[in-house]
Amino acid sequence: MSFHIVSIDSPQCSLSCRDGQLTCKTAEGEKKLPLEDVASIIITSFSATIHSNLFLEAAKHGVALIICEDFKPTCLVLPANRSTDTLLTRALLKLEEKTIGRLWQQTVDAKCRNQFALAEHLAPDDPALPALRAAAWGRKPHKEAICAKMFWQVFGRSQGQPEFSRDRASGGLNSLLNYGYAVLLSTILQKLFGVGLDPTWGVSHAPRERSTPLAYDLMEPFRPCVDWRVVQWVRQHPQAESWEVTPEFRKWVTGFPLERVEYLDLTLDVRGCIEGVVRGFRRAVIGGDTKFYRPWTPRNSKWVG
Repeated sequence: MSFHIVSIDSPQCSLSCRDGQLTCKTAEGEKKLPLEDVASIIITSFSATIHSNLFLEAAKHGVALIICEDFKPTCLVLPANRSTDTLLTRALLKLEEKTIGRLWQQTVDAKCRNQFALAEHLAPDDPALPALRAAAWGRKPHKEAICAKMFWQVFGRSQGQPEFSRDRASGGLNSLLNYGYAVLLSTILQKLFGVGLDPTWGVSHAPRERSTPLAYDLMEPFRPCVDWRVVQWVRQHPQAESWEVTPEFRKWVTGFPLERVEYLDLTLDVRGCIEGVVRGFRRAVIGGDTKFYRPWTPRNSKWVG
């Protein structure tokens, strides 16, 4: 069973596949890993050399290659026979507006409740928690934005950063979060392509050139998994000047898809949970019934991410 998410970030390296072994050569030496044990390969190195045979062998083993620029996935390579599903595409095009609305509402509800669960775990005495809980379970318009504002306030205070605000262009904590979300996006994309869903079709995020709206939609409830992973790193590295996207941090954060969570009476790793959610979404689309789509939320009110 494949489970490794391999991150390639050496400035100069050569990737190939020999005798079923993923091989990475750098100036420091050579490392190998059975390709059958690999789920995906994230390439953030700015000067990696990739042998063509690796693309062929990765396709045979169902391994995704995610090639990044500035830590953001810009290219996803998958086996051709797993990249599209005509029946599913037709079902997507025929979805009624009310069904699309319900799918997004379920997604937003899960995201907001997951943010509350993590905020409560990080700062159980924070004065903003009652309002955050009310918003997370409420039906106010723009509840996603309301919950996000309060969540990041609690998040910042819990990390000794009371002035913190979520800004993709800023450094420090924001850089750590950006990279973690890139890893999450890569995992979501792998599962979407794996079940034949076209990520360019979404239920809320607007389509843009070269964007993947559906991946952005379905990753929303899982963002707190990244937030929690970043918190754990920050606790181990309390000096703010060390909050940079280093090779050590990349290695650490790419492990979050293997953390265990509860989902539908099962205990799965995050990656397996994502697959379950994506398959449920696919079934909801094909059947035109939102009951099959079950976004992830922590069991009870305890954060177990």
